[in-house]
Amino acid sequence: MRKEFANVVRNVVGVVLNLLCGLLVSSPALAQNQAPPPSRSDAAATAPIKSDNTGAAVDPKTYVIGAQDVLMIKVWREMDFSGPYTVRPDGKISMPLVGDVQASGLTPERLGEQLKQALSNFINSPDVTVSLQTVGSKKFYITGEVNRAGEYTLATPTKVFDALSNAGGFRDFANRKKIIIIRGTQRIKFNYQDILKGKSLEQNIFLENGDTIVVP
Repeated sequence: MRKEFANVVRNVVGVVLNLLCGLLVSSPALAQNQAPPPSRSDAAATAPIKSDNTGAAVDPKTYVIGAQDVLMIKVWREMDFSGPYTVRPDGKISMPLVGDVQASGLTPERLGEQLKQALSNFINSPDVTVSLQTVGSKKFYITGEVNRAGEYTLATPTKVFDALSNAGGFRDFANRKKIIIIRGTQRIKFNYQDILKGKSLEQNIFLENGDTIVVP
């Protein structure tokens, strides 16, 4: 009889302990402390988005806008006019009320002045800011024995040595002494090894839109 009573007591104690454990686990404070780590998708959703050609470091006083560039135009307190504008192949953008405006060939600063003047017909003392969001008009290319061959944006003045350094390094059998820059009908020689030694620095020229660097 005593043995059966002890078993009953033991079972009751076990049930009570299980209930207490369940209450502790389900409590808000503990659940907050034991929340599972975010999944990869959650982490990706909250991580900052990076861009390699968003108009950082572009001087609005000197950069010349071209077709396929994406401009960010902000008109203070006028959301209908503010937003991204892509420069069309004809070099123009279209703005509500204003219509077509020539953008290609102008600097962002100069375009901002023209838009301010045009919007003055519809807005009292408009405050206009133009910045470059994405470079699409100026590009160069790297091909051959490099780790990251392909198309690169020419958002800021870039020399050949710097461009090659950003291409992920050379492959094993790359001939670093006989690199060629193709510029239209020109074939410009470039010796990477000389630059490393501080020799013939004049060959480290600035790249131009459409240049192709060939690493044999």
